[in-house]
Amino acid sequence: MSPVSSHNHHHSNGNGTTTYDSNGNDEIKQEVKEEPMLSDDNATFAEIMKSSKKKNKNKRKAAESGSDSEGEYKPEKRKSASSSKKNGKKEESDGDESDDYKPEKKKQKKSNKKKNRGSSDEESDADYSEEDVKPPVKQEDGTSSATSEDGSDSEETEEERKQREEEEHRRRKQEKKEKKRREKELKKKVKKEEDESEDSDDEEDQKTKKKKSKTAEKSKPSTSSAKKDVKKEPSKKKVKEEAEDVWEWWKEDKKPDGVKWNSLQHCGPLFAPPYVPLPDHVHFKYNGERMKLSLEAEECATFYAGVLDHEYSTMDAFNKNFMKDWRKVMTTGERERIVDLKKCDFRAIDVYQKEQREIRKAMTKEEKLKIKEEKEGEVKIYGIAVIDGHRQKIANFRIEPPGVFRGRGGHPKMGMLKRRIRPEDVIINCGKDTEIPKPPPGHKWKEVRHDNTVTWLCSWTESVLGQNKYIMLNPSSKIKGEKDYEKYETARRLKKKIGGIRERYTEDFKSKEMRIRQRATALYFIDKLALRAGNEKDVDESADTVGCCSLRYEHIKLFDSAKLNETDKKEKEFVVEFDFLGKDSIRYYNRVAVEKRVFKNLKLFMENKKPGDDLFDRLDTATLNEHLRSLMDGLTVKVFRTYNASITLQDQLLKLTNPKDNVAAKILSYNRANRQVAILCNHQRAVSKTFDQSMEKLEQKKLVNSFIPDKRQKERSQGS
Repeated sequence: MSPVSSHNHHHSNGNGTTTYDSNGNDEIKQEVKEEPMLSDDNATFAEIMKSSKKKNKNKRKAAESGSDSEGEYKPEKRKSASSSKKNGKKEESDGDESDDYKPEKKKQKKSNKKKNRGSSDEESDADYSEEDVKPPVKQEDGTSSATSEDGSDSEETEEERKQREEEEHRRRKQEKKEKKRREKELKKKVKKEEDESEDSDDEEDQKTKKKKSKTAEKSKPSTSSAKKDVKKEPSKKKVKEEAEDVWEWWKEDKKPDGVKWNSLQHCGPLFAPPYVPLPDHVHFKYNGERMKLSLEAEECATFYAGVLDHEYSTMDAFNKNFMKDWRKVMTTGERERIVDLKKCDFRAIDVYQKEQREIRKAMTKEEKLKIKEEKEGEVKIYGIAVIDGHRQKIANFRIEPPGVFRGRGGHPKMGMLKRRIRPEDVIINCGKDTEIPKPPPGHKWKEVRHDNTVTWLCSWTESVLGQNKYIMLNPSSKIKGEKDYEKYETARRLKKKIGGIRERYTEDFKSKEMRIRQRATALYFIDKLALRAGNEKDVDESADTVGCCSLRYEHIKLFDSAKLNETDKKEKEFVVEFDFLGKDSIRYYNRVAVEKRVFKNLKLFMENKKPGDDLFDRLDTATLNEHLRSLMDGLTVKVFRTYNASITLQDQLLKLTNPKDNVAAKILSYNRANRQVAILCNHQRAVSKTFDQSMEKLEQKKLVNSFIPDKRQKERSQGS
């Protein structure tokens, strides 16, 4: 079918002629040069957008082909046909035209005829904006109506409608998928931030929680997020309270020398609960006969019953000391009757105590929670002190309950009774203008002081060693922080002078005075091995522990050549072996290669001496520290130990850590570095008193586990 002239079967919209037949079908009847401008009164949003896209597309094609015509029209039928081909479908034509129809040639012929007709439309079309268009109108049958360029309505074909719906479905599906992807990335980001901010301050932790809550609000319904917000309110308050206690004391002006605080307020110590008597069915027996003890004597009997399964009960020193102190709290009648500890039977008390432990282990969650809440309540009352208007935690606000002194390393006073501390034994230290802590009803304090030159809150004297015990502030407090700050600053100053000090004691190795030689040799070991100074002690009053200055003849051995470790292949010259009990009766064993001059000095110091004699008989801690203070202000043996530990940690961290590592890897590197410091300082746990029993139980478990597979194998073989 050939196209008809422009004056037949057309509807005018005031801007140009139509391109569709009046019967409503989609067959193309006429070609025009210019794309007519659509008014917002008779054009739909879909039609305007289609027209705009076609125009831009035709302009690009014309520019590529070199055509003089810029606004060539691309017919609607051609687009639907091409889209049908993409979907693998073939569309039928109502006329003589086929899918191979190419209107571009006819457009070239007609372009001159219609040149003047569309000239005014050409200028106005460029000024048309998408903001002036209206969305397509939805028809009752579900199809959207489109308005042709001349104002006539033409229905959207079924194929185009399906194609549009499919595109819309794909678009929505893609948007939904993209939204899920963004939410997933955001959750991962929040989780990563939480992991990286574990060691940060409370404020940074709170920000991370806010980010997490926002993510949860987006991904969950509003009802659940509202409930979540309600649950989080208490934790926010708790964080706020903790934030109020943060004290940046290092930014404040320093107090005068010796002044530790201006105001101090606390509630005093928390005393041990009173003794609860044994029930009537639990009896203490002496020489096979039941015997009712007084409350104080009965309480001491429970102390000894608690060590029946321990090796302490087999030690003569422990039993002797316990019996001596136990008789002091007995009544006159009890002292006359109970004279031999071996005739005392504590087994019924021991069984009762074990039953009580099992009952406590079998408590319900509610019962355990109640006990936990009670302890938390005690912390809120007794575990906080207010210093200069700031809340600070107290380290040990509970006074130690009475019991039996065990000691370490065969302490000569093991077995003695640690008596109950009462308010009448306690000295309170607080501010003048603050409220004095109230003692328990019916009691009074031993003394109340207002000494701002000390850092302790309470003080008393314990009964075994006669030493003063103190209630101090937590290590995170300002007072403890200042003390640590001064300690490490002194170690930093030592770093600048350590070279000169080492040269000095190296020269003193050859001194003509034996006193100076011993001092130089001892300082060499303190510097290289981080040994403690070692104070003089009364062996009858304390455990036989030593340090560098108190080393004895039997504590070292000299080897001209020897292996430092069993794994070493080669021997080294001038080896010294140390073997002694250090602080807390922890054994120090080490083999080290030393300088030749140091080795000769040790041989000289050991001449004409026997076990029990001091190695450095012309040196003590006081004279050594006095010499160190002359080398640097504030320098002591302890500062050497702090310096060597710090420099070792720093070197190990530089060696082991990588800035690109994750948090877990960095923590592992830190722990490994810290382990080297512990080895240097001989920081290790003492062997547990129940170590042998634990090993026996472990061996029994191994035997049982090895027996079970053998038994099953025999059963299988018998069954087969």
